[in-house]
Amino acid sequence: MTRDNQSSVYEFLLLGLPIQPEQQGMFFALFLGMYLTTVLGNLLIILLIKLDPHLHTPMYFFLSHLALTDVSFSSVTVPKMLMNMQTQDQSIPYAGCLTQTYFFLFFGCIDNFLLAVMAYDRYVAICHPLRYIIIMREELCICLLAGSWLLSCAYALTHTILLAQLSFCADSVIPHFFCDLAALLKLSCSDTSLNELVILTEGAAVVIFPLSCILVSYGHIGVSILRVPSTKGICKALSTCGSHLFVVSLFYGTIMSLYLSSSSGQSHEKNIISSMMYTVVTPMLNPFIYSLRNRDITLALGKLFRNNNLFAK
Repeated sequence: MTRDNQSSVYEFLLLGLPIQPEQQGMFFALFLGMYLTTVLGNLLIILLIKLDPHLHTPMYFFLSHLALTDVSFSSVTVPKMLMNMQTQDQSIPYAGCLTQTYFFLFFGCIDNFLLAVMAYDRYVAICHPLRYIIIMREELCICLLAGSWLLSCAYALTHTILLAQLSFCADSVIPHFFCDLAALLKLSCSDTSLNELVILTEGAAVVIFPLSCILVSYGHIGVSILRVPSTKGICKALSTCGSHLFVVSLFYGTIMSLYLSSSSGQSHEKNIISSMMYTVVTPMLNPFIYSLRNRDITLALGKLFRNNNLFAK
C-alpha cells in the first residue's frame, strides 16, 4: 500500500458507512434510489427551464445552475460509495482521492455562492421591482455566475495543492465514505498548521460572506414588507422567497450540525450522518422544494407532459 512508512501512499482505504454487512444490500438500494432521484429531479428542472421561454429569467437561470451543481456535488461521492458497497473494494488511489477532494470542495463552494446570488436576485425583485430588468441584466447574471465558479475553483485548488504537499503515514484508512479534507489531515505525518490556517481563514470567508449576503438581502426584504404590510405583499414574498429560504435553511443547517458535531468531539458515525445530509439528502430534496409550490415550474411541467402526449398520438 505504501512506498515507505512515512513519505507517500499509493492508495487510501475508505471505511464507508457504519452499517452491518447484512444491511449492505438494503442501504445500497436506498442510496441508489436517492441518487437516481437527485439526478433525474435536477435534470428535469434544467430541462424545463431550458425548454420553457417563460422561465428564461435571472431567477431560473441561477436555479438551473444550482440544479447542475447539485447533480455534480452528489456525483462526486455517491457513485464511489455505491461501488464500494457493491464490490466490497474500499480502496481509492491517491490521485483519485485528491481529485475527489478538489471537486467536493469546488461544487460545495459553488452551491454556497449560488444561494447568495439567488438571495440578491430575490432582494432586487421585491425591493426594486420596477428596476429589476435593468439591474439583473444578462451581463450581471453571467458575471455573478462566472465569479462564483472562479472563486470556488481558487478555493478548492488552494486546499488541494496544500494537501498534495503533505506526507502520509503507513496508516491510510479514512473513517469516512469519501476523501474528507479533515480526515486526510489527521492521517498526515507532516506539519498541517498551514492547511488548518487556510481552512480557518478561507473556509470562514467562503461560508460567512455568502451567509451574510443572504441575511442582509432577506433583512431588506423583511423591512420592505413591513413598511407596507399587506396580506397580498406577504403572500407574494413567501411565494417568491419561500423555496429559497427553505433550501438555505437546509443547506446551512446541515453544515452547522456537522461543524458542531466535529467541534464537540462526537463520534465518526455522527459526522458521517451529517455529511450524508448535505451530500445526498439536500441535493435530492432541492428539486421538490423548488417545484412543489412553484407555479411556474408546475405549469412548465404540465406543458411538457401535454406536448409529449401530443407526440405520442
